[in-house]
Amino acid sequence: MASEKFERGLKIRTEVLGKDYVEKATKNVDDFNREFQQMVTEYCWGGIWGREGIISHKQRSMLNLAMLAALNRPHEFELHMRGALNNKVSLDEIREVLMQVAVYCGIPAGVEAFRIARKVIAEEKAAGAKL
Repeated sequence: MASEKFERGLKIRTEVLGKDYVEKATKNVDDFNREFQQMVTEYCWGGIWGREGIISHKQRSMLNLAMLAALNRPHEFELHMRGALNNKVSLDEIREVLMQVAVYCGIPAGVEAFRIARKVIAEEKAAGAKL
């Protein structure tokens, strides 16, 4: 039985990452990764993203972009780049976050983050997004 924190996490995860992504992730659950997917949804999305009134989802998105770029996690960076756009993080704000990453974490981290961000921006614009 799903907990209240899991249900809250699933709602937030869907709002940020999109229905298609979450449906695909939950459709691909099997006996091996089921508990991991539950943990991610409950603790990351319900426990942390679900904390109300402290920092906004927009701020959390900017933090995630910085951390994922610094850790060189391109797949997750791309996913959270789309989430940041869903959370109304402006292109100017994303640029500033990535410039900060480049200075404090190294130019290669910044180069890779900008490369992925530009790819996502181009794809979103091609799909009709007003950025």
